[in-house]
Amino acid sequence: MSKILIKNGKVVTDNNINELDVLIENDKIVKIAKDISDSNAKIIDANGKYVIPGIIDDQVHFREPGLTHKANIYTESKAAVAGGVTSFMEMPNTKPAALSLDLLEDKYSIASRDSLANYSFFMGTSNDNADIALSINPQEVCGIKIFMGSSTGNMLVDNPQTLEKVFCNSDVPVAIHSEDEETIAKNTKLFIEKYGENIPFSAHPDIRSREACEICTIRAVEIAKRCNGRLHILHISTADELKYFTNAIPLKDKRITSEVCVHHLYFESKDYDEYGSLIKCNPAIKLKSDKDALFEALLDDRLDIIATDHAPHTWQEKQNGYMNAPSGVPLVQHTLNIMLDFYHQGKISLEKIVDKMCHKPAELFQIEKRGYVREGYYADLAIVDIDKIWEVNKFNIYYKCAWSPFEGKNLKGYVTDTIVSGHHAYSNGKFNESKKGMRLRFEREI
Repeated sequence: MSKILIKNGKVVTDNNINELDVLIENDKIVKIAKDISDSNAKIIDANGKYVIPGIIDDQVHFREPGLTHKANIYTESKAAVAGGVTSFMEMPNTKPAALSLDLLEDKYSIASRDSLANYSFFMGTSNDNADIALSINPQEVCGIKIFMGSSTGNMLVDNPQTLEKVFCNSDVPVAIHSEDEETIAKNTKLFIEKYGENIPFSAHPDIRSREACEICTIRAVEIAKRCNGRLHILHISTADELKYFTNAIPLKDKRITSEVCVHHLYFESKDYDEYGSLIKCNPAIKLKSDKDALFEALLDDRLDIIATDHAPHTWQEKQNGYMNAPSGVPLVQHTLNIMLDFYHQGKISLEKIVDKMCHKPAELFQIEKRGYVREGYYADLAIVDIDKIWEVNKFNIYYKCAWSPFEGKNLKGYVTDTIVSGHHAYSNGKFNESKKGMRLRFEREI
């Protein structure tokens, strides 16, 4: 039996902060109290630090299989753990895309061998695999993903019958990428006519426009409401879309839920002039007024959870011009730091950060015994020195792509230790890879 005793930490959970000790046996938290003693336990002194539940990121692209020159499950889960992310849910647009049960299980097999974090994988949807997608085990798979905008491979779903069938018959959340392909194609044509091959990156929010987002969101919401489907809209990026979400009912009763990503809270459209392709992402980063509206909706619970849409590409790929530079930003290692920046500015409390990054993702996806620091729950924990200042550089970036838009910046707040399912996986820049993460399970009826 392995034991870990975290002493003297400020435990953030259930919207409270209390100085408590946390005793872990094997993969579970067995006791939370003041002044716990256990001579058989490994001691971690968290004096002056905060102990939070491990972050749950419901939207990442770890690129395996088929795109492993950009990233893989091992490297990106390692980066995740260094940033206090203990569980991830990965998207299906790999090569081959996860459009069959066998291909989906292949990804689980890779993760069981290589992932330092806990894991789940979305089942992918195409225009012709609705029956297969709907056959997943709801207790073993986080959800179904539909791209209603362009994606890698054969994953654009624009068949109305397929959309209706999946939305109306799924037992799990149906997560969508909400951008209208026809609108994007029309905008792209106009900018090519104006600029040829020299389209500025600042045009990205006009090409992948707010109209493209809202058109698609309206369509998805209408279908979901018509059949009382379980819809989860990823990476909301515009103020216009916020009217489709409510804070009038608790999350557990919502049939339509939403997510905001850290880069849409942090950056704004004028930043394309400085960062160019490095922050080119889909949906595009919009205006400051959108960013401010998203933050307000996060605080008042119209937006339910925070994620990253971590989507790495090589530095070389990102050096291309607008039409050839791929969309996506590596973020999973620094997601907590982005939110701690807002905390230090006085814009959000630590309790709210934990609620939106840990509690609410667990509740939204009905994850079994994770997302809280509670007795009987899995010991997924991050220990954070919220006042430590450190520089992001090549020596401490763990993404396979080896770059970050935050490179060269000083960040305030540092994850000193990460515990994954009771395993002390990370401590002050060092990893213990002797044990891998666990497959997430979900408390849903079959």
